[in-house]
Amino acid sequence: MADKPRLRVPSEAKKGDIIQIKTLVSHPMETGFRKDEAGKPIPREIINSLVCTFNGREVFRADIEPAISANPYFEFTVKVEESGTFAFAWVDDNGTVTTAEQGIAVS
Repeated sequence: MADKPRLRVPSEAKKGDIIQIKTLVSHPMETGFRKDEAGKPIPREIINSLVCTFNGREVFRADIEPAISANPYFEFTVKVEESGTFAFAWVDDNGTVTTAEQGIAVS
């Protein structure tokens, strides 16, 4: 599956700030349309969803289709009202889940 994801979440913010979150996960994202040297189809293996929660509440979801590139990058904004932890989960076609977490202090 994927290597350790890269996250960019501010370490601190003021209450009510809208923060920018960036994430990149290394994954080959094989579409299933290519063939190997012997002419056999390479099985499809893509990340099909990304979910981000903040203190257990979903704040971002992406359902991913085969047309996305390898090593998908996502960027989104979230309004923060309290300190807590962002938890990320990527799920691929094999059911493998890659997770990462990062906290933020809100004053």
